[in-house]
Amino acid sequence: MKFTGTLAQFGTQDLPAAGGKGANLGELARHGFPVPDGFVVTTAAYSALLRDTGLGAQLQALLDGPLPDAALPDPALPGGTERGAGSGTPDAGAIRGLFAAATVPPGVRAEIAAAYAALGGGAVAVRSSGTAEDLPGAAFAGQQDTFLNVVGEAEVLDAVVRCWASLWTDRAVAYRQRQGIDPHTVAIAVVVQKMVDARIAGVMFSANPVTGERGEIVVDAGAGLGEAVVSGLVTPEHYVLDGEGNTVSFTPGGHEVVIRAVAGGGTAQVERDEAPGPSPSAPSLTGPELAELAALARRAEALFGRPQDMEWAISEGRIQVLQSRPMTALPPQPPVLNRIQRLVGPFFVEMFQQRPYPLDVSGWMERGVFAMLGRMAGSVGVVFPPVREILPEEDGVVVQLLPPVPRPTLRTIAAPVSVARRVHRFKPADWTRDSRFADFLAEVARLREQDPARLSWAGVLGLARDAFAAMEKITDLRVSYLPGSFVPQGKLRLMLLLLGKPRLGSALIAGAETRTSQANRALEELAAGVRGDAVLSQAFAVAGTRGDLEGLVDRVEHDPAFSGFRTAFHAFLAEFGHRETISVVLSSAPTWSDAPELVLGLVKAMMAERPDAADQTGAALAELKRHPALRLGAVRRLVLAAVDGAKAGMAFREDSHFCATMVLPPLRRAQLELGHRLVDAGVLDAPEDVYHLRFGELEGVTEMPDGGALPAWVRERYRPLVLARAAKRRELEGIPLLDPAVLFAEVRPAEGALLSATGASRGQASGAVRIIRGPQDFGSLLSGEILVCPYTNPSWTPLFQRAAAVVVDAGGVGSHAAIVAREYGIPAVMGTGNGTSVLHDGQLVLVDGNRGDVRAAEGAGQ
Repeated sequence: MKFTGTLAQFGTQDLPAAGGKGANLGELARHGFPVPDGFVVTTAAYSALLRDTGLGAQLQALLDGPLPDAALPDPALPGGTERGAGSGTPDAGAIRGLFAAATVPPGVRAEIAAAYAALGGGAVAVRSSGTAEDLPGAAFAGQQDTFLNVVGEAEVLDAVVRCWASLWTDRAVAYRQRQGIDPHTVAIAVVVQKMVDARIAGVMFSANPVTGERGEIVVDAGAGLGEAVVSGLVTPEHYVLDGEGNTVSFTPGGHEVVIRAVAGGGTAQVERDEAPGPSPSAPSLTGPELAELAALARRAEALFGRPQDMEWAISEGRIQVLQSRPMTALPPQPPVLNRIQRLVGPFFVEMFQQRPYPLDVSGWMERGVFAMLGRMAGSVGVVFPPVREILPEEDGVVVQLLPPVPRPTLRTIAAPVSVARRVHRFKPADWTRDSRFADFLAEVARLREQDPARLSWAGVLGLARDAFAAMEKITDLRVSYLPGSFVPQGKLRLMLLLLGKPRLGSALIAGAETRTSQANRALEELAAGVRGDAVLSQAFAVAGTRGDLEGLVDRVEHDPAFSGFRTAFHAFLAEFGHRETISVVLSSAPTWSDAPELVLGLVKAMMAERPDAADQTGAALAELKRHPALRLGAVRRLVLAAVDGAKAGMAFREDSHFCATMVLPPLRRAQLELGHRLVDAGVLDAPEDVYHLRFGELEGVTEMPDGGALPAWVRERYRPLVLARAAKRRELEGIPLLDPAVLFAEVRPAEGALLSATGASRGQASGAVRIIRGPQDFGSLLSGEILVCPYTNPSWTPLFQRAAAVVVDAGGVGSHAAIVAREYGIPAVMGTGNGTSVLHDGQLVLVDGNRGDVRAAEGAGQ
């Protein structure tokens, strides 16, 4: 391979030789974009330096030697799993010292000098172009060095060497480590281009990087060289354009500084008061310039097949493109939701607070939870959309949640007949006496006895399939009994409407006895045991963080002082430990048994005495019984029977959900066993990485005929796939699957309110706010505080026994949070969209469940 080549000699297929920046610029040049002339110093030159000077052997020794840093938590893995030994940071300073002392091989030096002369000499920009940069999911923006206005052969050669060395800056090494890129595999090219002495320069995005809107182009601009904009030295002029380049909005810049090229080489930063335009508040870019920039952005996006992040400059009236790379961390296109999607959206947002992994989607969802939803919808002639339609993906990773729109068919016309038959035949109060339920429990018991470590690869996959098949048994029961759980509720609500008491419906149903309420009472008993023991009480009191609670788990398991509690705790986990911690749709998330520290956090939260709360169910029932119409015996029996029927239906829905999660522990054991074997084969760094693979991909793996190690092709094919998906997942961190602002766009706070949403449980309560973002925060809730959280599921409900009120970003009147809040008699406001960002810990507020709003408590500041 040659050591240099003109830009136009390279394209996107030449990434290994030209690096990301060089390959992309070459592709632009080939397609007629206005790119400054230049050449690429290829990775072959870098390799020659390593080979011919002995630097490569020294570098290898440093990379393979002892690593100074401990393993770092990897946010791409479930629970922030550590990657383990070998992932520390190489000694970047020592590596750069090797480059500083190296002598460039004569052949490399000669080719660079010839290429510079062929370019005409003069001022050039010298930019690093790593083989791992400017890629989807890994921009490496600013991680390696650029040198502007370099003049002279010796100076250019020196800048090239410094670019090579910048592959090993601390920031570049740390960035690669976060991206999971093996330092042994990286190389670097260098791009040398004619210097553009810009009047104005900046960056441009072919999609809105904040909202994700693909129909908008965003331009940031500043006077002089673009370095001031990209390095954040200046507040740039900010333009939002439509697809034709028309200005949608404009924000003036700060014009704090300007960077200019200096005669003889180098740059200077100058304080600047005046704007490059006619006035400080006027746009510096003209309409035609903006239109041309927009056209370039659209052309580049079409060329590379995805939205682009570009750098540009204008000199002597001509626009030049200096860089183009895929946009990273780009939110999905904001959806336009119809009325049905807005109606069902809160239910699905509550389930999808965490981005599902590929194995979640292709396994437990497609073959478990969503298969259940599809069959239940199909039982009334409705087609439920496939999971891929609800959870669209990019590069194998879920990027968005689109609430489904079930589609009725001609069979829906006959649904009332089918529903009536099932209501008549299957009574929810009797569902546990159905022989199919006994079969389900027997199958779960069989699955629990299986040890996946003793099975072949095919046997472990078979265990996972058996778990999905067990879920089908619960699905059968739900298809049969759900009509009998919903129809009585409708019947009760109709009766209450005729009696003039429609508002009592939710409170009456909330008092149903369920496995969730039984779990909550069992936690109360554990907390009471802790309160009554001085040693236990002190140990729980000082456990303030999740790390402390993990230490407390160790004491529970080994400290003789905890023996009585240990027995009770083990009994609790044996009965309730299969409960999900985050969402029933995620097999990647731990269960209560997998994360006992979270259960201890609940016990800690429940140690304080329960605050006084209204008995909404009892009060509603008493009010109903006082109605004059219920003095008639027949009416009284009919209405109270409807109440009992509705409560039995509610209990069935809760308890069948509870039983469905019994499948999760054996399924998770099977999945993680596959992960352990892929670690042994060098495919994965940690067993939890298995969730980056699809179930079908795991099914495609075959053991060697002798049942030994996995074949080599598995590592070659699947390891790059896992690393790419992990990088994409990291790229999407902080971007919600569905922006609450889209779902709750029509929700506006009432006058004087901090938040306004759906009042889901009546009453008023004031207190200090406590933000609980996930199960890891359970132990921080104090009795009498206002619980404010992004979502809830049944595992959260024990907290409601200590909270004075609950405020939730997602959910509605039928969500678990609302039902349990009514059961415990505390006010609840659901579907705020942004309660966890508007409110803050310690803020004193009044929650009004009657009006559905949250206000500053009297005498408290906002």
